[in-house]
Formats: sequence, C-alpha cells, structure tokens
Amino acid sequence: MSTARTALRRAGTVTALTAAGLLAAAGIASAHVTVHPESYAKGATDGVLTFRVPNEEDTASTTKVQVFLPTDHPVLGVLVSPPQNGWTAKVTNTKLKTPVKTDDGTITDAVSEITWTGGRIGAGQYQDFNVAFGQLPDDTGQLTFKTLQTYSDGKTVRWIDVAQSGADEPENPAPVLKLTAKGAEEGSTSASSSAAPKSADSSASSAPGSDSTARGLGVAGLVVGVLGLAAAAFAIVRNRSAKAS
Repeated sequence: MSTARTALRRAGTVTALTAAGLLAAAGIASAHVTVHPESYAKGATDGVLTFRVPNEEDTASTTKVQVFLPTDHPVLGVLVSPPQNGWTAKVTNTKLKTPVKTDDGTITDAVSEITWTGGRIGAGQYQDFNVAFGQLPDDTGQLTFKTLQTYSDGKTVRWIDVAQSGADEPENPAPVLKLTAKGAEEGSTSASSSAAPKSADSSASSAPGSDSTARGLGVAGLVVGVLGLAAAAFAIVRNRSAKAS
C-alpha cells in the first residue's frame, strides 16, 4: 500500500505543477502590448486605434509609454485623447521622406511618436490609450508600432521585435495592425472598432485569442494530471488484488 500511496501523491504533485506551469506560461504569453482592433481595411478613414498596455511587474508600476508610428507608410491625421487618469500625451511630428498625395493636398509630415506620461499602471492592471486617425496607408499589408514601456523602478521593456513568417512569436513582439484588401472587412472592421474598450482604467484582462490559448493550456495540464491520478488509482487496485490473491 505504501508504494501505491507514494505513486498517488506523486501523481497529484505532478498534476498541480503541470497545470500551474502551463497556466503561468499562458499568462506571460498574453501580457504583451497590443493594438486593437487587430485589422483594418487598407486606406481606411476616420477610425480609432487602441493600444493596450498591461503591467507585467509585481513590484513596479508603468509610468511611461512610447509608441512609434511608421513613417515609411505613415498614418495621417493622428489625434490623441485629452488627459485622463493622470496621463498626458506628447506628439512628435516628422518630415516625410516621401510626401503623400491626398484629396485634400500633399502631406509632407506625419506623427512619428506618441509618449504618454503622468499616470500609473499598477500590478495586475492595464491601460488603454486611444489614437484617432484620418487615414491609413493603402500600400502595405501591415503596420508595426514599436513600443517602449518604462516602469517606476527604471526598467524599460522594448516591444520592438517583429515576428518572421513561419517562426515562433518573439519574446517582445511589437504591436502589429493587419491591413486587408479594401472592402474585405467593412462589417468586421466597424464591429471591431465598436468592441474596443472605452474605459481607460481597467483591471488586467487578456484578449479573446489569448484567453482561449490559456484555457486550452490549462485543460491540457488538467488532462495530464487526471491521467496521472488514474494510473495511480490503477496501481492501488492492482496492489490490493495481488494481496487478496
């Protein structure tokens, strides 16, 4: 019986450690700076991008967020929200190497950086930063928004890595907005925009895709644990049968 009980205890320990480890890994994977919605039609006009910044540190708060907008495929007519929850935005403009011709004339400069300071994102929380735009480019398939996140202890996390096709997700991926063919997502784009959170101060929450991944990993861990417990129970029954015979 002692052997069977030992096996059962070990199986229970493996179950707990496996599930906890997988769920922890899922939580880390989902705690990236992201942009919402995930896609817009090429050349879309008069929309809103929401940059979601989660706080990953247990002992420090996020005190500064810098989002860099591409200038090779510029976002035109950028506007930021008024100060909220202590956060204020500083907008930096850059002269474009290649001016952009629009129906309203030729654009020679565009926003290249937005820096938010003055507020705090505590442990287990996130902050949404809304940016309105007049027009998205129509000559590229995606926009990458490299981001720097600075904490109260001086640490800076550089969300600047770009995922390569067919490769695993990098450790610190930059927020990426997919640009689809014009008219391909007229319904889904507007739905995504309206679904974007309007509250600027919320508790930590994962995007739907990340939640599904976390749940999947958690279920996998529990399945492994259940199998281990079943094996241990079988060992107990076999041990008893052997003694009875």
